[in-house]
Amino acid sequence: MTKVLIIEDDLSMRSLLKTLLEIENFQVNVLELNDPVDLVSQIQNSDPDVILMDVNLKSTDGLTILRQIRHGAPEQKKFRVIMTSGEDKKQECLMAGADEFLLKPYMPTDLIQKLKLHS
Repeated sequence: MTKVLIIEDDLSMRSLLKTLLEIENFQVNVLELNDPVDLVSQIQNSDPDVILMDVNLKSTDGLTILRQIRHGAPEQKKFRVIMTSGEDKKQECLMAGADEFLLKPYMPTDLIQKLKLHS
């Protein structure tokens, strides 16, 4: 079963994504954004197959976290990362090391398709 880690600061979006992905038989964890300094170690400890992360987080910047993952320990580089944003930041995300980008609002089927590509 594919493990998906959701990093999203919008509570309703987190809840919606968690429910959708669990219905589709993904194992879902949601990262609490209480301590942005420790996010990378929290990500590593959860050991996801895929990270679904918003670019614009209230407490920190998703692109910064992505760069830290990609330049961190070798075991972090294996994580597949799908970035999301309401702004078209596809090129910026791909340049920073994202595997995929989804422009919000996106169709749930588009997300599921991208996740299944990495299963």
